[in-house]
Amino acid sequence: FLNRNSPAYQGAYLELVHRQWENWAQLTNSVRTGKPIEDDGPDDPEYRRSFTWAMHQRSIRPAKQVAAQLDLYNAQTLLDVGGGPGTYALEFLKKNSTLRAGIWDRQPALEVARKIAQPLRHGKRLSYYPGDLFENQVPGKFDVMWMSNVLHIFSPAENKSLFKKLKRALNPGGRILIQDTFLMNKPGCDALETNLFAVTMLLFTPTGNTYSAHDVQQWLKTSGLKKTRCLQLRKGTGDWDGVIIEGRV
Repeated sequence: FLNRNSPAYQGAYLELVHRQWENWAQLTNSVRTGKPIEDDGPDDPEYRRSFTWAMHQRSIRPAKQVAAQLDLYNAQTLLDVGGGPGTYALEFLKKNSTLRAGIWDRQPALEVARKIAQPLRHGKRLSYYPGDLFENQVPGKFDVMWMSNVLHIFSPAENKSLFKKLKRALNPGGRILIQDTFLMNKPGCDALETNLFAVTMLLFTPTGNTYSAHDVQQWLKTSGLKKTRCLQLRKGTGDWDGVIIEGRV
């Protein structure tokens, strides 16, 4: 995990954890005020690049597991929304030989994604779309919109607005797939972990939180997606509890 030449290297992720360690000392104040810590780091391009590397290292294992189990039903185009390093997009490309994918994220994140994809043969089918999820329009029409660990960064109102924007950019028969930490009203799902992560969002984001799968499905429906359901990956695979929420046109 600490050998830079190893494919299992986790150094960037450990550096992120170390950077955030002192921030947790301010948790009491955040709980009292309901506001995150004052930190300009996320807007700094260098921080954004190092954060993106950390997310890549964290996502390598679950991305392989998700791509192996998730049927894209011969989709031709996929947009990795807020996809950062493109770890998931690359695994979908590797499994689906006719698929073309794009990453929509800030420029510093895309710089990391290019470095990761450059030596990979299937990386040639990956496109890069710099932009802000709220300030810019979706860069084209797509069969699948993939969102992994994006939902918890934003408020309910922001997520509803984003869903409406993504729905308008779906091709006929298209779908939105969302992977996140959801509150699930069923045995075997770790509500404690999800609630603890909500505290993390309080500390590090202005409006972020964790949400119930039921609420997210309702947001998708009010955005114009007629069919919604929860897809369950094999136990112990994928991210969090292995739940992916699907919304179809």
